[in-house]
Amino acid sequence: MQNSEIETKAAFDHIRYAQLWEDADVLTQGLGDCAGGTLVSICSAGDNALAMLTLDPKKVIVVDLSPAQIACLQLRIGAFRNLTHPEFLELMGARSSHRRRDLLLKALGGLDGETQHFWQGLSDDVAQYGAGGLGKFERYFRIFRTRLLPLVHSRKTIDAIFVSRPKPERQVFLDTRFNTWRWRLLLNTFFSRFVMGRMGRDKAFFDHVDGSPAQHVARRIRHAAVTCDPAMNPYLHWIMKGDHGDALPMTWRAEHYEVIRSRLDRLEIRPGSLEAFVSTGEKANGFNLSDIFEYMSPEIFNAVYGQILSASAPGARLVYWNMMAPRRVPDEFQERVETLSEVETALKAIDKAFFYSDFVVEQVRA
Repeated sequence: MQNSEIETKAAFDHIRYAQLWEDADVLTQGLGDCAGGTLVSICSAGDNALAMLTLDPKKVIVVDLSPAQIACLQLRIGAFRNLTHPEFLELMGARSSHRRRDLLLKALGGLDGETQHFWQGLSDDVAQYGAGGLGKFERYFRIFRTRLLPLVHSRKTIDAIFVSRPKPERQVFLDTRFNTWRWRLLLNTFFSRFVMGRMGRDKAFFDHVDGSPAQHVARRIRHAAVTCDPAMNPYLHWIMKGDHGDALPMTWRAEHYEVIRSRLDRLEIRPGSLEAFVSTGEKANGFNLSDIFEYMSPEIFNAVYGQILSASAPGARLVYWNMMAPRRVPDEFQERVETLSEVETALKAIDKAFFYSDFVVEQVRA
């Protein structure tokens, strides 16, 4: 079994994403009925793997190349075990707090020494930004929000984004108050391939991407600001204001807290690549594949997709996102996989994580 292609091109010794920028609401709906089954999830920051516990699976196997990303999940596990829900929100940064150092120590109780050492070294940053604000991607948006956005829009205009209004009025607001020439200049500069590669994502993550990231972001902002209600979008709120406001990602909501807490023992963390998992001979009933295919050449994608199929039980669903590199079931596997187009269409319309151009739900034929 070959190593993951991206493993040789990008560094995995730091937190890239301190929170998930993919919508667990559409992920869990896309996975369908998984009660009693085995699920596999890319870890990233861990939020979506935790959300998958609400589907009542037998277990969720979590894989990731990055020890730092696995440490993010471990911290969440400790937080769910040791903190109340309001304390969890303070620690993560969704709510303001003056006691994050104490909450961090409380959350780390009972975790392994390596995880404790990792997070104790970041205690000052956790105190300032919250554990959900420490990744390279979050720092990228913090620079955008604190240094550049004020040069383009007033605080009053930023606050006005998150006032609920009918869709036609959202369109008018975007076109007449927000989409100014200064805003377009900022988008074209800050979300260029060069700047994103230096400050937001590793350059290697753009190897198989065509087109302009800035133009892509502009199109997706229209989806977030007009098609969906921005007042209910925690991701947009964090980018523009540095917290989640009245909206929260699925995993961070109070209604799921006790269910996730009660099922933490169903998580099985396996450091390493997805390719390493599929070589074990185990069969899974569902996969959260994040956007990993975007980082692969078409040839590697075809090979990895075939390996995933070999590890899929009949009826298993493969759920993943594409941002700019189009990836769907390769032609050679078309007869073995069904695309759930109606499910995709319904969920894409409500996907609050607006960076992605495509959301894919495929099912292995029985």
